[in-house]
Amino acid sequence: MPPRSTPTARQARLGTELRRMREHAGLGMQEAAELLGVGRSLITNMELAKFGVSEERVRTLAATYNCPDDAYVDALAAMTGERKKGWWEEYRGTLAVGGLDLAELEHHARSLEVVQIMHIPGLLQTEDYARAVLGEAVPGWSPAELRRRLSHRLRRRDVLDRDDPPACTFIIHEAALHTRFGDREVLIAQLNHLLDASERANVTIRAIPLRSEGFPVAGVSLTYATGPVPQLDTVQLDTAYGSAFLDAESQLTNHRGILKRTAKVALSAVESRDFIRSIAQRI
Repeated sequence: MPPRSTPTARQARLGTELRRMREHAGLGMQEAAELLGVGRSLITNMELAKFGVSEERVRTLAATYNCPDDAYVDALAAMTGERKKGWWEEYRGTLAVGGLDLAELEHHARSLEVVQIMHIPGLLQTEDYARAVLGEAVPGWSPAELRRRLSHRLRRRDVLDRDDPPACTFIIHEAALHTRFGDREVLIAQLNHLLDASERANVTIRAIPLRSEGFPVAGVSLTYATGPVPQLDTVQLDTAYGSAFLDAESQLTNHRGILKRTAKVALSAVESRDFIRSIAQRI
């Protein structure tokens, strides 16, 4: 099998975790290769996600590295058994890989915490609102490209309708609730959609009023995706050049603190529904 040219973020994460497990054991690549009876290049290619890794191989590595965390090893082993391609693969080669990796992250997350400042979170956008947001891209998309991107964004929403959907908390700044992407009717329909979504058992929506005090993520939009074990949590940040994914232990700890502090300035779920409803009535 030829090596992967562009591993997905999830495949790369598995390779990263294999490297961390080896380094935690205090082993260099050559030492690990000698213990396993393989060439050093195999260790390199596994950790760079150039080649797929079997469940058996992951468990062999964990045993060789004396990893005592069974739940962590089981979670890594489960990442190797995903042979069926997700729906997002239909867009590979036509959309930027960051959007595909985000869809895959949302699909596998146990829970999601999202903070958005200037627009409604993608998972909660109506079709008309999403079309207007995507239409603001510079340079602009061709009609065909816009349709592809819109289709991808709308399909991401299906994760909320699964039989086992992730528990989602969306913290939305008041600026996003007022900013008009599309005309007045589009924004009103979007706000009403938020109110409907807030009634879902797996969705919590909290608003940050303009009158609130400052908070750590002001100006930044982020998603914190919880994995099957804490070591496999991931932070996704929106940047001008696409998605950035963070997974170092210090970064995860830092962003958990950021989310906790941000949540303190947000209204409760009940207060947020009243707040959003009042904005929709005044537009």
